[in-house]
Amino acid sequence: MAISDPDRAPDGPTDPTPTEPRGDGGEPVDGASAQADPDAEDVTESAGAIDVSPARPWWRRYAEEHVAHLVVIVVLGAYPLLHSALVASPVGAEATMLLPDIETMTAVLYFGLFAMSFDFVSGYTGYLSFGHAVFYGTGAYFVIVAANGKLPLVPHTTPFLVLLVLGGLLATVLALVIGVVSFRLSGVYFAMITLGVSQVAYVLVRDWGFLASNPRDGPFVVGPEGAAAPVFSVGIPFVDPLNLDIGVLTGDSVVLGPLSLGSTEVSFYMVGLVVLVCYLALQRLVHSPFGRVLVAIRENEERARAIGYDTFRYKLAAFAVSGFFAAVAGGLFAGFRRSASPDNSFFFLVTGDALLASIIGGFGTLAGPLYGRLLDETVREFLSKEGAGGGLLPYLRDTLPESVLATDIAGLTVQGAIETFLNGHASLYIGLVFVAFVLFVPGGLLGYVRARVGGPIAKQVARRIRGEN
Repeated sequence: MAISDPDRAPDGPTDPTPTEPRGDGGEPVDGASAQADPDAEDVTESAGAIDVSPARPWWRRYAEEHVAHLVVIVVLGAYPLLHSALVASPVGAEATMLLPDIETMTAVLYFGLFAMSFDFVSGYTGYLSFGHAVFYGTGAYFVIVAANGKLPLVPHTTPFLVLLVLGGLLATVLALVIGVVSFRLSGVYFAMITLGVSQVAYVLVRDWGFLASNPRDGPFVVGPEGAAAPVFSVGIPFVDPLNLDIGVLTGDSVVLGPLSLGSTEVSFYMVGLVVLVCYLALQRLVHSPFGRVLVAIRENEERARAIGYDTFRYKLAAFAVSGFFAAVAGGLFAGFRRSASPDNSFFFLVTGDALLASIIGGFGTLAGPLYGRLLDETVREFLSKEGAGGGLLPYLRDTLPESVLATDIAGLTVQGAIETFLNGHASLYIGLVFVAFVLFVPGGLLGYVRARVGGPIAKQVARRIRGEN
């Protein structure tokens, strides 16, 4: 693992020779452990295996290295059209039952960004931030309170993207304050102190009348008294003439030739655009020398400190970056829902959902939490009482004949069995899925696939394109 950083302490060792990952006791990590660590492979490949031949144009190398990402972007971009086509097809009932609807996919995007921000600090430094919801809630509340004209120096007409950045900066300052105290501890003590701070913030916003007329229900976007409520447009302020509004009921509709996109579809694309930019920024950081030092801290903090890195500063910077993007995710959530509450923004279980997405998708893989959240939302909707996209329960009620529903099996009718085992038990089955992943797929979805193909998927695809395998 090659680590190079110009900010190393001047009095540190002069030999930055790459070292093998080692256990806490200083012994070399065995081969199985090294193979199970996807980031260790990622860093190694980034350091030495990328083709940097000057004969290959940079744009070609870049395209080869990002084919897998482009495929994911294309699939997500085509999802609204595919969903509409399948729902209108002869298998529309089955498609409605199985596929999450566009509104759910929008929620997957912004919450996936929050889970990525959580994974950036917890998965790459090894410090579990159980109170990460405080940054998500800060971004959400900042957008709404500013839109209601309650913040001095921030007019309610401030462009939405500017509000996202300002909310992110506020969360960054908050993260620095929390981090200065929290990173003096480690392990479970760090997790507990972040959780404690988050709960203090939760109680504060739940009882602070300045934020909302009923603070326990949370604020809504109503605008200043006597003025219309602002819309939230995604686009470069004062430059992009195609600023498009997001929102469940307040978003824009667009007609592009034969395509007609409703407000939900437009919101999906606009939120997805912001999430994509944030993901690329986080990915750039992960693959930078800064990100490699974070991995070194996770693998063996004492060794990273011994070779001259000020690990406290690196952890604090990672925490601040993570807080910024968590607040952006919260701002997207507030902009799309136009409301927030203490329970769906500041509460510690919001962080629990991010942890769940990270473990299912792959801890320390950055993109994994997005896939984890997608699986989480898909299973929840599939097993919900009245899933927004359909779900299994409504499908069985509508398609099974009465004679089947009335069939008695061991004293319980099919109708009764459906209601007993499916109605309102989505969280129970999600819990079972979580336990199964922890026991049998500890690397998560992305970690499992990486182990199967022998490394990061994008790198393996690029190698196959270059004919190296």
